[in-house]
Amino acid sequence: MTDQPGSRPRAVVLLSGGLDSATALAEAIAAGFDAYALTVLYGQRHTVERDCARAVGDSMKVARHLELEVDLRAFGGSALVGDGEVPKDRQVGDMAHGIPATYVPARNTVLLSLALAWAEALGAFDIFVGVNCLDYSGYPDCRPEYLQAFETLANLATKAGVEGAGRFKIHAPLLTLTKEQIIRRGHELGVDYSLTHSCYDPSPEGLACGRCDSCTLRLAAFEKLGLEDPAGYAGI
Repeated sequence: MTDQPGSRPRAVVLLSGGLDSATALAEAIAAGFDAYALTVLYGQRHTVERDCARAVGDSMKVARHLELEVDLRAFGGSALVGDGEVPKDRQVGDMAHGIPATYVPARNTVLLSLALAWAEALGAFDIFVGVNCLDYSGYPDCRPEYLQAFETLANLATKAGVEGAGRFKIHAPLLTLTKEQIIRRGHELGVDYSLTHSCYDPSPEGLACGRCDSCTLRLAAFEKLGLEDPAGYAGI
């Protein structure tokens, strides 16, 4: 990875190492941006994604890849940071009702705030995030109105925004795509999904459980497309 400024505009891309964020990174690059990837280690169970994020960033030759540790385990309130069990074996229809135990309090607000801070320091005005509101609507911070509100905040609460140096824009290119459409688009952009990991509760060896909501949606999408999911699964 390099950090050499070029003639292309810069964009900060939140990169978790999952399928969606890898596709969002590819979209940013395809849109003509020099991508600055930001991975936030917030105390989640699935830290295997950190290695996947590094691999994805390397494969797409990002301009720079920054990792930050902001340990949200001190707050608790989510199965993803060890506060309760990760739901397993749920039907897709059930995922559309209520806010799941894997919701992390204000996570996307924390992550986008960090991305905004780095973007302002870089002189960048574009932030890419791989959120999606179609497959299931349990996360309040994955909705279009939330992203619009954060974009407004970004332009009100920054020196660059107030002084008119530019206007911040939050890009969510996957927001209204189905998981199958995301995968199909990723293949068009050359994303190597074997480098990604999406499981909420992986094994100690880093294998996906195949039973959590994220695994269920991912596996179903690859199956509908007639493709084999290249991720490693425990017992599958």
